[in-house]
Amino acid sequence: MKIWKHFDENVIMLKILQAAVMRSLRTAPPLPLVFLLMTAGAFGAEGSVKYNQQEICALKGSTVFMNGTFTHPEGLTVTKTFWVIDPIPGVEPTDLSKDPDYSSRVGFLTDEQKRFSLKLSDVMKKDEHWFCFRIITNEEKARWTGVPGVQLRVTELHVEAPEEVTEGQTADLTCKTTCSLTDPKFIWYKNGRPLTTKTIKNNQLHLQTVSSEDTGSYSCAVGGSQHLSSTAHSLRVRYPPKRVSVSISPSGEIVEGSSVTLTCRSDGNPPVKIFSWFKGSTSVGEGKTYSIPNIRSEDSGEYTCQSQNDHGERRSTAVQINVLYPPKRVSVSISPSGEIVEGSSVTLTCSSDGNPPVKNYTWYKEGGTSPVGSGHSYSIINITADHTGLYYCEAQNDHGALNGTVMVTVKSRW
Repeated sequence: MKIWKHFDENVIMLKILQAAVMRSLRTAPPLPLVFLLMTAGAFGAEGSVKYNQQEICALKGSTVFMNGTFTHPEGLTVTKTFWVIDPIPGVEPTDLSKDPDYSSRVGFLTDEQKRFSLKLSDVMKKDEHWFCFRIITNEEKARWTGVPGVQLRVTELHVEAPEEVTEGQTADLTCKTTCSLTDPKFIWYKNGRPLTTKTIKNNQLHLQTVSSEDTGSYSCAVGGSQHLSSTAHSLRVRYPPKRVSVSISPSGEIVEGSSVTLTCRSDGNPPVKIFSWFKGSTSVGEGKTYSIPNIRSEDSGEYTCQSQNDHGERRSTAVQINVLYPPKRVSVSISPSGEIVEGSSVTLTCSSDGNPPVKNYTWYKEGGTSPVGSGHSYSIINITADHTGLYYCEAQNDHGALNGTVMVTVKSRW
């Protein structure tokens, strides 16, 4: 630890002194940092410069303060104090307030208690220097610079983390600096929002059991300097298919004869490329979409899609395809069966298949233009020979109509 005093006749001796003091720096304690003001005997007692910090680690873009106190020998009057960087023995250093690189960013303060400070704003990487306090007195040859001064180191935050992690594993994200900040409180962000529910220890964010929801962009900052956050780091999570769903196009009612397309959607990393289709438990197709041209009533049923990637597979919930169609297979039965004798009673019953189910039945007798009855059944009480003939029922729903016929033969009682 040393102070340079510039005497024109003794530069060589100062250099020897500098080398000796620098050797002593290796064994001296870092704080407090005291520099003796070595003066000529004519000025009495020696003085000192004491820096509060020997080294400062600052974030790029932040504002730093360097502070300390000084004393000087009696008999001298301090006429000017200022700060310099990287002084060279025998060369008059430049006042930082007059340096174009610093004039707009520095501020000095010295008070009557011989306390001094330097404020440096918008710290840059090129500011990594030794900053020293210089004293000018009323004696031309009594000028001092407290060296080596305060070393400024400048760092930026960056996140060190894996690029990808598999769901279920643990992951640690570390907020790194190139030098040690003073008592930092680290803050973590995901997609620009502060994380408050995760485990943060020192400069590390710990994800205990990673899930797909942890995918995102992570950055870190230090309390008090949140605006100087790190660049974002993207964390990707590998996971099996999730949220598998099936959509039907066109939506709405499906009528026999139309074309229908089922589309499977799922979330997974890596993206799902293998899709399998099932009707019930029977495999019916492959691919992200499954099309049924000219759909038939037999195609009604429950359909599911199974999605698969490198980490697993998952099947969707079932979707129901309900194919609407007009009446089919209309038939008429006679009760009682067997011979129909005059005077007996007969009931004709109509049955059919349709979707929606048939509810409208109309009965006709061949040769007539008007209905003879309606409803699922048609009864003839006290039948006569005049009732002999061909009967048919018309079954009708919202999508069409179809007839079924039966022959009624009435035998004479005699």
